[in-house]
Amino acid sequence: MQQNLKTMEKVTNPFIVLGTIPDPYFCDREKETERLVRYLTNGQNVVLHAPRRIGKSKLIEHCFEQPAIKGKYYTIFVDILQTGNLQEFTYEFGKAVFEATASLGDKLMKQFAQTVQSLHTEYTIDPMTGFPKLSLSIGHIENAIYTIEEVFRFLEQADKPCIVAIDEFQRIADYPEKNVEAILRTHIQKMRNCKFVFAGSDRHLLGQMFQDYNRPFYNSAATITLEQIERSKYNAFATMHFEEYDKHIAPEDVDRVYDLFDGNTFAMQKTLNIAFSLTGKKEWCTIDTIRQAIDEIIEENDFSYRTHLMSVGSSQKEVLYAIARSGKAMQITSAAFVGKYRLGSASSVQSAVRKLKADGWVAEYINQAGQKYYQVNDYFLMLWIQKKYGRGFEI
Repeated sequence: MQQNLKTMEKVTNPFIVLGTIPDPYFCDREKETERLVRYLTNGQNVVLHAPRRIGKSKLIEHCFEQPAIKGKYYTIFVDILQTGNLQEFTYEFGKAVFEATASLGDKLMKQFAQTVQSLHTEYTIDPMTGFPKLSLSIGHIENAIYTIEEVFRFLEQADKPCIVAIDEFQRIADYPEKNVEAILRTHIQKMRNCKFVFAGSDRHLLGQMFQDYNRPFYNSAATITLEQIERSKYNAFATMHFEEYDKHIAPEDVDRVYDLFDGNTFAMQKTLNIAFSLTGKKEWCTIDTIRQAIDEIIEENDFSYRTHLMSVGSSQKEVLYAIARSGKAMQITSAAFVGKYRLGSASSVQSAVRKLKADGWVAEYINQAGQKYYQVNDYFLMLWIQKKYGRGFEI
């Protein structure tokens, strides 16, 4: 999948963190790309497990750009991480379907308006992009179940097959409406013109949804698990791209970045993106350069972190800070952990962690020894908190 960079125009910075990543700058994932494309184009729905920020969304976008899919399917990506009920899901679902198809022509836009009549919306032209814009708010959705049915009908009647990727799909299990899984499964199992990717970062919840005999989605999709990119492959990828631009980085320093972020793709790419920009031609990207890059990222996010943390309750914030200071927090309800960070009681810690997980601040993992631990999802937030408490980071 790696192409010779001399056959195409180089990008300014090969460590891409935003937008679609061209093949030469997409690290590894050949097997996962082949499997996901093959499953979808051969009529299977897919569950895609992956921890936060290791590249599942980018993998989906990458697959949408492959020759077997691009131009042959309508592709729709829906992120439901911030949704909290069926109405909000319906809003994100309907908006994503409209935006993905409206830019392809008036015919599809009119078909959407004729099929999804329950929204009673208006369409305008976005002056910035020139594309049709859906004037939709959550308040327009009077009957979420009926609107969902209309959106599915639109997809089924489309003049090309469709692929819909729903990111953080496990969120629907937390909705107050208790029959959401059954509602969606009823429609999805009837679809012939549309296949689905159910992506998520909570392996335990997704596993329950698709492997529990008593749940509506039981055994309804193939499963792909996305792990960290192998150290040797990422190392070769990073050093090669520095060399392609007449810059240099020592393989052992790439390994130190890999270790600091446990192979988290986004954190590594973001760090090396900045470090690459700080390195001149024929110069070496050193550990000091990498430290400067990380410091810049932490500083640029300072205001955002402070602002977003204002919405976190005091008890949740205390537990979040304790987990961040630990790095990988184990036995968080033990007397030792509660006492060390002065967290009150084990029950209050449990309640706080449940809320932090639901809101996407932290995630639960199992290590190779079978031990459960918790970690902050955003590695740079973790380093920001550690710096706030004077610990700093070691690389």
